[in-house]
Parts: sequence; C-alpha cells; structure tokens
Amino acid sequence: MMKELGKAMQFICSLEFWRMAVFWTLSLLVSYWHLLFALKSKSFPRCAPATSPIKPVCIITGATSGLGAAAAYALSKEGFCVVLVGRSSHLLSKTVGEIKRLNKDAHLKAFQVDMSSFQSIFNFKGSLQQWLLDSNMHPSVQLLINNAGILATSYRLTAEGYDQMMATNYIGAFCLTKLLLPLLRNSPVPSRIVNVTSFTHRNVFNMQVDKETVSGNCFSRTKSYPCSRIYENSKLCLLLFSYELHRQLSLMEKSHRVSVIAVDPGVVETKIMRELPSCLSCVAFTVLKLLSLLQSPERGIRSILDAALAPPDISGVYLFGGKGRTINSSALSHNSKLARELWTTSCDLFLQSQLAVKVKETSTST
Repeated sequence: MMKELGKAMQFICSLEFWRMAVFWTLSLLVSYWHLLFALKSKSFPRCAPATSPIKPVCIITGATSGLGAAAAYALSKEGFCVVLVGRSSHLLSKTVGEIKRLNKDAHLKAFQVDMSSFQSIFNFKGSLQQWLLDSNMHPSVQLLINNAGILATSYRLTAEGYDQMMATNYIGAFCLTKLLLPLLRNSPVPSRIVNVTSFTHRNVFNMQVDKETVSGNCFSRTKSYPCSRIYENSKLCLLLFSYELHRQLSLMEKSHRVSVIAVDPGVVETKIMRELPSCLSCVAFTVLKLLSLLQSPERGIRSILDAALAPPDISGVYLFGGKGRTINSSALSHNSKLARELWTTSCDLFLQSQLAVKVKETSTST
C-alpha cells in the first residue's frame, strides 16, 4: 500500500500527470463543444451490413477487453463473422466464450497477434488468408477496426527497435492496414477501415514526422518518459493516416470502393490506464463519472458502430458522441502536407520492417 501511494505521489508531481489532468480534460470539453455548438456537424444513419453474396468478415484488434470486446459482440449480432485479434490467447478464449454465451449464433475466429510486432502482424496476414481458404470463404475482408492501443508509462523497445506505444497505437495499425488492403479491395461489396483515435490529439500543435519521431526513438533520449505526449502523437498520427488513406483511396477506381472513418469514443472505462497507479486511475474514473463524462464500453462503442454501419459512401470523416455525429478534428490533423510526409515515413518503416522479416526468414531457412 505504501509503495503504491509513493508511486502515486511521484506521478502527481510529474508534468505528465498535469498534462493528462488539465489538457486532456480541456481537449475532451472542446470535442463536446464542437458536438453541441458547431454549425457544420453532420450525422449519418446506420445501415445493415451487406450479407449477400457473402457473409461479411470484420477484423477487430485489441478485442480481448473494453471497446474491442464490446464491439466484437455487437457486430456479431449484426451478422458479421468477427475475427478477434489480441495479444493473450487466454483472454481471447475467454472473450470468445463470453460472446458465444450471449449470442449462440455468433460466428467467431480468434488470432493471437502482438500489434507492436511487424513479424506477428505479417504472420497474422498469412494465417488469416489460410483460414479464409480452409473455411471456403471469399478471399476478402469487409471491415477492419484498428482499435488496439496502450498507455505505457516507461520506454520499451519492440523487436524492430520502435517505442512500444507508438508501435502498438500507430505503426502496427498502419502496417496491418497496408497488408490487408488487397483483401479489403477484393471485397465484392463496399469495405471499410475504422481507426479508433482520441480527443487527446488536440493537444498536439506541432509535430515532426521523421523516422525518429514516428518510431518513438527520439524519446529514448529524454530524462523521463513523456507518456502523455507520445500517446497524443500516436493518436494524431492515426488521424492523419486516416485522412491521407481516404484521399488516396478516393483517387482509385470506384469498383474497389474502400472507405475510411476515424472515430473518437470519448472517455471509456477500460484497462487503458492499467500502468498508472491504481488509486489515481480510480479517482480519475470517479471524477469523470460524477461529471457524466465516463462511459461503459457498451456505451462507448456507439461511435465505432456508427462508423462500421455508416452508408458505404461515407468516408474521410471524424465521428464522436454517438448517433452518427461528426465533428471537426484539430487543425493540425487536416494538414495535408504533414499527412503526406507521415505517409512517406510510415511506408519507409513498413518496408524496413518487411525487409527485416524476409532477411530473418531467409537466414532461418538456410
């Protein structure tokens, strides 16, 4: 108990705590202000997924708890064959069992994948394609939800040498999307990518998108790990990526229509703060609940479901607050030059990781 209190006091005295407590709260309130008072806010209805000529396949990362698990259950009820992606095989089995208990007709498949590891993501693509083949299913994907995310409090390197939080929250989502794009484009019905971002992106007013920053390696030289800043950066990157991918896909032929929607679920009571002192996360959730700003995962997935079931022609928008409502994200997130630069950097990291995997496979086979 004393050790936990000591950690809590140390964190309270850090800049990271006050950045989260003050600036994250303000950015959340800004999002609600846009929702309630902005004149350009639009809303879109939900549509039933196309179940003919194929059963739609939905892939959800970070599906073992919180928003991911809640979304998996809800979309199984909508008729999707849901592919759950998570790091823990035990938690995947537990989640699948729970969904089956609530929905006996659910069509589910689970894959153990570490979203911070390109090798793991690359292996998942192969396993997914083999499963589709073995199951006599159409070789395509109709919905990809990039939901996996962590809030790390210490600097940890992945096998590829990237910061684990940047790798999990952004680089992994970028790489998975790049690898699965052929399957999404191969769909006989319109397909969609949903990227789960955050209101915290509003706290970033200037950002470099070179390899050192996007990989998170530049933060290894800082005296203390700037966890809140890295989290904000990762969510801004995911938003910039969403808009740039939408722009690039909209230039392609309409016969392979793939839409992209970014969503912000708001503040949801999940395990995202598990690395923070438990007493502080408990106090934070209590205060947010008193302010009516804290949502359960079942309520928090409203924007995710709105995006997943929005009309096929809706793309390049930012959903927040449920009821299919859109709001404006930050000005920096709409910087097209920055988005193109981020795309180039991310592709370089993707190719670098892909090459490393191929070299490893070659050396192993010989």
